[in-house]
Parts: sequence; structure tokens; C-alpha cells
Amino acid sequence: MESKVSFSHKPVLLNEVLEGLNIKPDGIYVDGTLGGAGHSGEIAKKLEKGLLIGIDQDSDAIAAAKERLKEFGDKCRVVKSNYENMEGVLKEMEIHGVDGILLDLGVSSYQLDTPERGFSYRFDGPLDMRMDKENEMTAEMLINTYSEQELFHIIRDYGEDRFAKNIAKHIVEARQKKRIETTFELNEIIRASIPAKVRETGGHPSKRTFQAIRIELNRELEVLENSINSMIDMLNPGGRLCVITFHSLEDRIVKSAFNKAENPCTCPPEFPVCICGKKSKGKHLTKKAVIPSEKEMEENSRSKSSKLRVFEKCS
Repeated sequence: MESKVSFSHKPVLLNEVLEGLNIKPDGIYVDGTLGGAGHSGEIAKKLEKGLLIGIDQDSDAIAAAKERLKEFGDKCRVVKSNYENMEGVLKEMEIHGVDGILLDLGVSSYQLDTPERGFSYRFDGPLDMRMDKENEMTAEMLINTYSEQELFHIIRDYGEDRFAKNIAKHIVEARQKKRIETTFELNEIIRASIPAKVRETGGHPSKRTFQAIRIELNRELEVLENSINSMIDMLNPGGRLCVITFHSLEDRIVKSAFNKAENPCTCPPEFPVCICGKKSKGKHLTKKAVIPSEKEMEENSRSKSSKLRVFEKCS
């Protein structure tokens, strides 16, 4: 039986998102990471003849969002899918362009606070970490089957952990004695891989490794990188794409994609005129990412590492 943890958390950077999307009452908007519909509920309030489409791969999120958005009736449509399939979702609805898209990346408070989902090192639970529970591969399978080299690469690249090599080595040694099945078993292995001095001062030792496993399992960076350009193409002229990230790897991907969409020219700088023919898709409006106010960071600890970037399609 799964814990009944509320999906309603305070949406991060809410006012900044609403301003970033520049909502028109008759516009069409997509929330590609619907969650508990915190952002979507506020977007829907601003629509008169408009439409909000919410997409999420987590069936618990879908159930919570439908409940939250039912007061808006036909103004909202909810679809269970990954935002990488957004183009297909819109095609099925016979929608050929939208006025705004929002992505609020990372893991939701609900997912972190439900021990049975296995996302958090703070609770003992099965090593699951699937955002879509219909996926066959779990974190337990990943931990017990990836080679030491593969584990090292994901912990180093996605967790940016300087003890990645040692953690990977300890995981492989531990699983030779017994299959690793729970979050607390993994915690103990990671703890033993990190020098005591660092453990005292460096925050929770499992934080980076858990992040790395979750990113790899759910293909988070791959999906983001593969989707940004097509989402910009889905926007109507003047439409906006807003992306909230929670760590440097995501932010780097978004910043780079937005800058490239604004200035796609590949001609050498010494060329007097552009001959590559690549045209700008619009403007990266947030050269400096928008971060939460001190007040928001105090009231909502989840917002502390968040950054918002906004891209506007050529009008």
C-alpha cells in the first residue's frame, strides 16, 4: 500500500513563470511536467477561451492533477506521457502551434516524500526511482547490473561526485555478497566510500549518487536535450518556452540550446556576412537565469537551487 502523501506543494518561481509565459486569455499552453498542477492551476485561472494541456509520466501525478484541475472543465486536458512525446500529443489533438510551454524539471516533493517510490536517501524503501511506474527498469536493477565503469561514469557525470570511483567500486564489492535492494543499504555503501572528514562537513553523502542514478534511470538529460528544439518549433510566433532547472547540468543544456536557437550561425567570425543560412528562432530573454527571492527560498526550501530561463519565438 502506498503512502498517502499530498501532491500539493508550493509551485517554485510561480509569479516569475506566469510573467515569463506572458499568458493570453485565449492562448494554448502546455505544462510538460504537470506534477500536482501547482503551476497549471494558476495558468488555467488566467484563461478565458484558452486551453491548458498537462503532460506527466507519473500516474500518481495524473490522478492528483485531474482532481485539482476539474474545476476548470474543458479548459484543461490531462495526458499521461513523457514531455518528449509532446509533438505527438498535440498532433493527436489536431493542435499545430501553442502560445507557451512550461517545464519544471527534476523530482517532485511528492516523489521524494513517498518512501515506496525510492527517490530519497532520507527514507528506507525499495530502490525504485521510476518516474513512470510502467517502465520495467528500476534503480535496483541498475545498481545491481551496471558495470563498475558504467556506475563510475554516471556518478561522476550526473552526480558530479569526486568520490565516484570509490563509490562505484564499493557498490560492486557489496553486491557480490548480497543484492542491493533498499535505499538505506545503498546509503551505507556510499557512506563507507567517503572519507569521514568529508562526511562531517559535506552534506548528506548519498545526495549526489542518488541524483545520478535517478537521472540515468529516467533519461532526464537525454530527454531534455532532445526536446528543446522541437518545443521551440511548436511555439506560435511570440510564444514562450519557460524551463525551471534544479542543477547545473540541466541549466547548462537549456542555456546552450536557447543561445544556439537565438544565434545559430556557424560561419567563421571573420566572414563579413552569414552564408550558412541558419536563421534565428527567437530571443533568449534570460541571459542571466531568474532565481527565487530570498523570501521564497526561506518559505520553500525546494526552490533554493531553482533557475528559470525563458525563450521567445520570433514574432
